[in-house]
Amino acid sequence: MTKPTNPKTFHVKSFGCQMNVYDGERMTELMAAQGMTATDDANAADLVVLNTCHIREKATEKVYSDIGRLRKHGNDPMIAVAGCVAQAEGVEIAHRAKVDIVVGPQAYHNLPDLVAKASRGELGLDTDMPVLSKFGALPARRKVGPTAFLTVQEGCDKFCTYCVVPYTRGAEISRAWDALVDEAKALVDAGAKEITLLGQNVNAWSDGDRDLGALIRELDRIPGLARIRYTTSHPNDMTNGLIDAHRDVEKLMPFLHLPVQAGSDRILKAMNRSHSRDSYLRILDRVRAARPDIALSGDFIVGFPGETEAEFEDTLSLIDEVGYAQAFSFKYSPRPGTPAADMDGQIAPEVMDDRLQRLQAALNRDQAAFNAASVGRTCQVLIERKGKLPGQMLGKSPWLQSIHLITDAQVGDLVEVEIVSAGPNSLAGIERVKQAA
Repeated sequence: MTKPTNPKTFHVKSFGCQMNVYDGERMTELMAAQGMTATDDANAADLVVLNTCHIREKATEKVYSDIGRLRKHGNDPMIAVAGCVAQAEGVEIAHRAKVDIVVGPQAYHNLPDLVAKASRGELGLDTDMPVLSKFGALPARRKVGPTAFLTVQEGCDKFCTYCVVPYTRGAEISRAWDALVDEAKALVDAGAKEITLLGQNVNAWSDGDRDLGALIRELDRIPGLARIRYTTSHPNDMTNGLIDAHRDVEKLMPFLHLPVQAGSDRILKAMNRSHSRDSYLRILDRVRAARPDIALSGDFIVGFPGETEAEFEDTLSLIDEVGYAQAFSFKYSPRPGTPAADMDGQIAPEVMDDRLQRLQAALNRDQAAFNAASVGRTCQVLIERKGKLPGQMLGKSPWLQSIHLITDAQVGDLVEVEIVSAGPNSLAGIERVKQAA
C-alpha cells in the first residue's frame, strides 16, 4: 500500500506517565484543529503518533514492537514517534525504524509542519527544547470530560542518578500564573469538574513568591470546579504553603503522591535523592497533621545498584511505617547516559524479581487494608464513565479509589455514596438518596 500523503485520519497512542496522557490529548486536539479525524483503530489511520516514554527499557522496546506491528498489518501509515524516546534517540529512531516524524515533548506543537514535511517525502525532525513556547501555540480546549489534566510545570533539575527525565524533558520551568488560571477556567467551561495539576516535579512550580499552594487557592475560587489534585511531587518541594493548602482548601482532594524510592539512607544518597528516610517521614507527619484523612501514595525502586538485602528490608520497614493507600513499584532499569547505569554492584535479575514480589505483597496488603477501612464511609463520587452492567457507573472517591454503583446519575455528576464493600482494586457503593426537607 502506498504511504498516505496529507493524512486525513490519525491515531495517538500514549505510553507512560500522566504528562504523556496530557501531551497525547493536546496532540489530538492539534491534529483535529488541522481538519483531521481521530480514529481508535491504529491500523486504519493514515497517521499514527506513538507518544513515548523513556523511563524504562521495556517501554522503549515496546515502541519498536508497535512500529513493527503497524507495518505487518499491510497498511503503511505515516508514523510519528513523539515524546521522551524521540528526544533521547533523535534521528537514530528514523534510521532504525524507518519512521517519518521524530518530535520531542517540547516541540510537538510543530507537529502539523512536520506532517507536511513528511508528506513531501522528507524526515520531519524536531527535538528542540524551547522554553514553554508550545503552550501558546496549542489550540483552545473546547470540550473535555469531567476530569482534566493541566500541565503547570515541566522538566527536572534534581538529576536522580537513575533517571533520564532531565535529559529528555529539560530543566524545571514553570508556566505563568495568568496562563494557568485562564486555562483552568477554560477547562471548567469545557466541562471539567476536576482538574489535576501536572508536572515532572509539580510542586516545584512557582511564579515569583507564589508556590503551588497559592495557585491551588486561586483555582479554588473558580465557580464550577469541584475538585483539585496534583502529581507528581518531590519531597524537596513540599512547602509550608502547599501543606497548609491541604488543611484549608476543601476542593483539594485528600490524596498525596510523594515518591520516596527507597527506605535506606545510603541508597537514597546513591540515587541523589535530596531527602533522607527521616526527613521524608517528617514531611508525611506534617501533611497528616494538616489533613488527617489523607491517603498517601508513593514510588519505589528495588534492586538499585549495590542494594543489599538489609537495605531492601529498610524499604519494607518504611512501607510498614507509612501504610500507603496505593503505590507504584519497579525493578531498577539502567538507562543509557545516567550515572547509575555505570555503577558497580548491578543486581541480578532474579534477586530483583524476588524483591519486587515481596515489596508488592506489602503494598497490596496495605492498599487492601485502606480500602477495607473505607467500608461504611460516605463520600462524594465523581462519575467518570459507564460500567459494564446495566445502570452501573464508575467514578472516583476523594481518595482516588475506583467505585462502582448502580445509579441514574450521569457522567460528570457528583453523587453521595456509601461504600458497602471493598476489593483489592475497587470499591462498591450505593447512592445515598437525599431526604426531602
